[in-house]
Amino acid sequence: MNNDSFNSISPSFASRLTSWSTWKDFLFIAIGTCMASIGLKGFLLPNGFFDGGAMGVSLLLEILTPVNLSVLIVLVNIPFILLGARQFSWPFAIKSSLAIFGLALLVHYIEVPTITADKLLIAVFGGFFLGSGIGFAIRGGAVIDGTEVLAISISRKSSLTVGDFISVFNVFLFIIAAVFVNIETAMYSMLTYFSASKTVDFLINGVEEYLGVMIMSPQTEEIKSMISHGLGRGVTALKSDGGYGEKANLYPERKVLFCVITRLEVTRLLTEIEKIDPKAFVIQYPIKDTKGGMIKKGHCINNVQKGMINKPISKSPRFSLLDKISIGSYFSWFY
Repeated sequence: MNNDSFNSISPSFASRLTSWSTWKDFLFIAIGTCMASIGLKGFLLPNGFFDGGAMGVSLLLEILTPVNLSVLIVLVNIPFILLGARQFSWPFAIKSSLAIFGLALLVHYIEVPTITADKLLIAVFGGFFLGSGIGFAIRGGAVIDGTEVLAISISRKSSLTVGDFISVFNVFLFIIAAVFVNIETAMYSMLTYFSASKTVDFLINGVEEYLGVMIMSPQTEEIKSMISHGLGRGVTALKSDGGYGEKANLYPERKVLFCVITRLEVTRLLTEIEKIDPKAFVIQYPIKDTKGGMIKKGHCINNVQKGMINKPISKSPRFSLLDKISIGSYFSWFY
């Protein structure tokens, strides 16, 4: 098929892709607000527990003041929405506004029966449902807890990372809770925060946590071929110079292989490497973010119109929140 035929149908396909992406984003946001409201109304609110971040500030103020939580959720997050519109984009701010107002309405009008009186279950499952809500909202291109927006803005102007700022923010929040509420509630709320953060990580990253692997072996060509053709993964060969022992003199100029794989694939990779070179030196370390390049072989829209596009796509396992916001609703989650 020639390029003219491709150009004639590509706008239609792009329109369908945009429409599906938009509906998918709002579906994720709707699921997120429902899950968060269950966590708040069914677990945390009846027992006076709270979480970290902006949601934790709202819950703490609800305990200390007579103001309704639904009002506090909106008021606390308004500055973050405005900051997000200024720092990132208006579509992000609009979607986040809809998510936060939707959550406030659900918290105000929907009644959820108290599910359990066990404090440990309340902390764990309250965090699970609240974290699920935050995670689904992020996958929809919005936030219902604006702390990370502030953290990203501050990290651009200081030496603090996003994670450092959020940790410091929550430490102060839990100290305030221990002073003005009680230590036991603050300790259970820390457990809620950890449960919520792990749930958010899982929903964003899924089970495909990525690892960087460096391989040093004389059989680099065989191992490179195995990774590229056997596992279907991208691999890079880096020139290196030996620095210690007899092997440094035997192989003064050799190659070090580098690739990125999922944790689920690491056992297979190590097994295949051992078949080629049992004495290969292998280093593994976690990957936080990737951008660009080819990690996994694939072909964009290849099944829709075979032969029209033969371009490898990148599989980015974990975008920072900044990356997710910057590209709006066009995430690479499902590639």
